[in-house]
Amino acid sequence: MKKLSDKTIIWLAVVTISIGFYSCKKLDESPSSLIVSSQFYKTSADAASAVNAVYSTLNSDPNGDFPLYGRQLNLLVENASDNQVYSPSNTNPDVRAMGTVTYISSNSRIQKVWQQLYSGINKANIAIDNIPAIQMDTTLRARLVRESKFIRGLLYFDLVRLYGAVPLILHNPTTINPTALLVGRTSVDSVYAQIITDLKDATNLPKSYSGTDVGRATGGAAHTLLAKVYLTKRDWANSLAQLNIVINGGYGYALFPNYYDAFQKATKNGKEHIFSVQFETNLGAVNSTQYLSLSFTAFNPKTWPIDVPADSSLYKLFSATDTRRAVTFYSSVYNAATGQTVVFNNPYAPYFNKFVDYSLTPLNTQNQSGINFPVLRYADVLLMYAEAQNELSGGPTTDAYAAFNQVRTRANVPNLPIGLNQSDFRDSLFVERRKEFIQEGHRWFDLVRQGGTVLVDALHKIPAKSAASSKNTLFPIPLVETQLNPKLTQNPGY
Repeated sequence: MKKLSDKTIIWLAVVTISIGFYSCKKLDESPSSLIVSSQFYKTSADAASAVNAVYSTLNSDPNGDFPLYGRQLNLLVENASDNQVYSPSNTNPDVRAMGTVTYISSNSRIQKVWQQLYSGINKANIAIDNIPAIQMDTTLRARLVRESKFIRGLLYFDLVRLYGAVPLILHNPTTINPTALLVGRTSVDSVYAQIITDLKDATNLPKSYSGTDVGRATGGAAHTLLAKVYLTKRDWANSLAQLNIVINGGYGYALFPNYYDAFQKATKNGKEHIFSVQFETNLGAVNSTQYLSLSFTAFNPKTWPIDVPADSSLYKLFSATDTRRAVTFYSSVYNAATGQTVVFNNPYAPYFNKFVDYSLTPLNTQNQSGINFPVLRYADVLLMYAEAQNELSGGPTTDAYAAFNQVRTRANVPNLPIGLNQSDFRDSLFVERRKEFIQEGHRWFDLVRQGGTVLVDALHKIPAKSAASSKNTLFPIPLVETQLNPKLTQNPGY
């Protein structure tokens, strides 16, 4: 036997003494400095705090990374689409891989989105499990649970569209047994069934709020998201039924007369905003940065914003009369400090403009942006309605044209030509969706849900995205997740 060194003997003696000391000391099972769950879920204030924590997963990250709806999701569904690419000055290989569609399962951005989505789901599960036992106003109690179900439905909808079959976890773990915590992938149909169940309950939320509650999930938001879920599943009849409720149910939704107002701080949570992730200026640790506002660069034509259009064809989609063009892009900006207008004329200009907060002084302090991220807008309702009508009826109906043309009229472009067949109307609709929702996280999902080779064909039109293939209709399950959980299988091609 190998003889122990003097240092090892001393170390073992210290450990032995320490074990003996702590084994004789009575454990304080209720430390005054720690709040455990059995102590917390007691009051209506506790319930409200728990649900606020669920909302916080949408606009913040505990590690100071990009928030889910502050840029993280955008990196996947816009950079991996034909809309957007990384800034030429960005040296992060994982961000660059998103823009060239060469990402692999170890990509940190793909892993981060997975983690943020499940973090939000976990907080929603905790709220849904614990709030019903709190003795409080029953109406408020039911409302808070339904708000949590709305967000859980939203996050699972993101997950199933991004990754396909994913673990369906509906309760906070009650064990620390590592084996029991490993959950395999649940079928896509089962995940969708749970999303629909959650959103149906959430449709009982109030139609609107006042005061500090403005911006919370409403019944109208639940009906709208449910319509989008059905549309994604090609269940046109159920989607149309939900959209009719949103349009005719007395919610008061309408388009802003000016497209510009859909993306301004002064008009946030307005009549077009059905559900938005809330961002605000100068709230310190309570708020996280809306990084999409960093589409504005410094007053230097040689600098780059955080992300740029994939190529010049995106800007060229818009006619000269289309009012959305000036709202979506900028190629020059006035510098009040110098009295000069800076013109950006490099190969990547015009730059994205939609989330730039022009209320800030100085203008280039965009990390203080207070512009919300619109998850659901009324323009989406109108275009989904037109799509569902076209698909259900085998061609565009009068109502489909009317809904479609509301969006075009607001943009100051002519009505769609009468007499289109189903296919031509469908193609026109997806072009309109692309122009309407740039940077709003729709494009990749819209390409994928059309099926076939639509996504790959669209990406191959962008030289930087020539590596796209059929596997890119789903993102890979993050490598670290499959390493930690052998029950998780990988998506094909990765």
